[in-house]
Amino acid sequence: MQTDQKELRRPKTLPDLLQDRSFVCLSPESRPKKLTKLLLNVTVQGSVGALHVIMSPENTVADLAAAAVKQYIKECRRPILPTTDPSGFDLHYSQFCLESLGREEKLMELGSRNFFLCPKKPVKDGCSNSSDGTTSSSSTCSKEAGKASKTVIPWLKFMDFLL
Repeated sequence: MQTDQKELRRPKTLPDLLQDRSFVCLSPESRPKKLTKLLLNVTVQGSVGALHVIMSPENTVADLAAAAVKQYIKECRRPILPTTDPSGFDLHYSQFCLESLGREEKLMELGSRNFFLCPKKPVKDGCSNSSDGTTSSSSTCSKEAGKASKTVIPWLKFMDFLL
């Protein structure tokens, strides 16, 4: 059985249909590159998942800590925070980082979008690190790390000898 196949004729297309119209178009190089918002992930100590906070790059670390605490309370997350005052918390790059971020630093200058929020620990000796009487968890963490490195179990010294 023979089928009669005819070739379909396609219409001619003009790729430059818009050539005659003048468009004002900015090239990607000439556009100013400015971030308007940042999506930041903040993990709160003891919490299961990270908070997603959208902020302006001009905001500071203190603003991010305040927004994260506010969002954490709004979502009724567990465990319940010891205080709702944002100044009672420090922001770190990760849970393994001993030094906290400066509260006046801009978010754009940090180079990361993932952070760890933990409550400040009061200093046991009663000494404070700043003029307003507040304590810094970075110095507390550094002191604790120094204590841990100085207290060596005697049999661990023997283990270093074996290596």
